[in-house]
Formats: sequence, structure tokens, C-alpha cells
Amino acid sequence: MNVLIVFATVEGQTQKIAEFAQSLAEKVGYDVTLFDAADKTAPLSLEGMDKIILAAPVHERRHPETFEVVLGAHRAELAERDTLLLSVSLSAAFEDGMDEAQEYITEMEMRTRFKSDLNALVAGAVRTGSYDYFATQVLRHVVLRDRDYDPGAGEHEFTDWDALANVLATFLEAETASTQPPSKASSG
Repeated sequence: MNVLIVFATVEGQTQKIAEFAQSLAEKVGYDVTLFDAADKTAPLSLEGMDKIILAAPVHERRHPETFEVVLGAHRAELAERDTLLLSVSLSAAFEDGMDEAQEYITEMEMRTRFKSDLNALVAGAVRTGSYDYFATQVLRHVVLRDRDYDPGAGEHEFTDWDALANVLATFLEAETASTQPPSKASSG
């Protein structure tokens, strides 16, 4: 069985999540291919892939453009396979941010015209070492407004690795699209 992990990363947390997914899939016997959506010259083939994990961070209310271009360009092929979207954001780290985190997915679906079979809202990380003054102020006063975390405390990883492992295990253990009746609706 083959799994393709298409990911985009900005500060490195989503790549770490993609590599975690790769490790978990390999442990249960899948052959895994990682594809970085930022590599605009690499060819992407979904041929022979049984399951596809899509992972991307949210910055300024949207997933990276390169990631969305991949989804839009391959939406018909993706709709034929089992897909899991891991949408990584700081909003997902807080209970009062979950609706907003879901909105990021809804907005991406409208732009790409692709809807994955399963979505998971995954909490990201704060990487204060890579922020300039402006980014720090946006983080403090917009992203983390009125939330119980001070970005002045330094870097912090909010990702719940156990919860993520459970989502991935459930997705990887589910029957593949090729063994299901052809009732899956097309997103295209």
C-alpha cells in the first residue's frame, strides 16, 4: 500500500508533522512518498497512491499558495483517493479558535474546489526566533489575542502528538477507496 504526503511548511512545524506522519505510516507497513509543494519544478504523480495526506500551515488566514495550487491542479485525481487534510494553525491550539481554524479550511475549499475526505485541525507552534518586530506584534495582538500564552516566553510547540497519532492511525487503518463501492462524490 502506498501513501503520498503532500506538505507545505513556513517555519518548519508542518514539515515536522509530515515527517511524523511518514514515520507512523511506515511503521504500519505503508510505502511513503513525501512531496514538498514548494518545489515548483518537481513532478507530482498520484499514480499508484492508495491514500494521500495533505498537510499545510495557516498564515494570515490561508494555507500557502503553492499548496493550494497543487490541490486545485490535482483535485480530480485527489477526489478518487482517500485523503486526509492536516490544517496546522495556532487557532487550533485554543478551544475558542476552533471555529476560525475550520474557516481556514472552508476558504481553501472555495479557492481550490477540492474537499478532502477527512480534515484535522492541528495546533502549530510559535517560532519566535524567526519573527521580526512586525510579525511578533501580529502574533501577540491578532493571533494570540486574549489567549493564555505570552509570545515573549519564547518558542512553544502546541501540537498534540498523541491526538495527531490517533487521527493518522484511524485514517491509515480505514479501508482504501479501491475497496469501497464507487459512491464517493467528486469534488471537481
